[in-house]
Amino acid sequence: MSPAGPGQVVRIVLADDERMVRTALRVILDAEPGLEVVGEAATGAEAVSVVRAVRPDVVLMDVRMPEIDGIRATEQILAGMPEPPRIVVVTTFENDSYVYDALRAGAAGFLLKRAAAEELVGAVRLVARSDSLLYPAAVRGLAAEHARRGPAAAPWAARLTDREAEVLRLVATGLTNAEIAARMGVGPATVKTHVASVLSKLGARDRTQAVILAYESGFVGTG
Repeated sequence: MSPAGPGQVVRIVLADDERMVRTALRVILDAEPGLEVVGEAATGAEAVSVVRAVRPDVVLMDVRMPEIDGIRATEQILAGMPEPPRIVVVTTFENDSYVYDALRAGAAGFLLKRAAAEELVGAVRLVARSDSLLYPAAVRGLAAEHARRGPAAAPWAARLTDREAEVLRLVATGLTNAEIAARMGVGPATVKTHVASVLSKLGARDRTQAVILAYESGFVGTG
């Protein structure tokens, strides 16, 4: 899906096998201007079907569900749609290996189930804009915990220009396009072009996946 612009309603699907969780999320999100829950699913397989039917902008995906888990559901959604939604994995523990696998599969970020209502709303709005990382420090922590130890071969690194390499390192810190532009002394449109080129050269779906690849390869250190 294209990033949600100003004034656009962000359409959301909730995927969780607990009805009470879905109900609580719906109450919070539907009460916010510009956010609308347009579908629910109780299993991973149902999540795939619902998302394909209603084509939301954002999916809140429980990582552990019957039939197929949130990782497999994420893979199927991202592989089966030309303009897939942004997927946020919802989990109990942030260092769960399932979460890391979901990020590697293309999820845009993750959210803890104990998150406050304002964190939930802020996370949905952020990933809908898709110009920054959701909780960059936590993503770095997961990379440090689960990534392969030591630098791995990164054939794409040699294809990056100096500017693109700089942009990737700044993206990994969690900066938005506007913040990167200010840091580099260029316009936001130039940064957007660099980010698009970086994603293409890495074969990454979005910023989060690019950062995971950068950490795994040793291009960006986890220390």
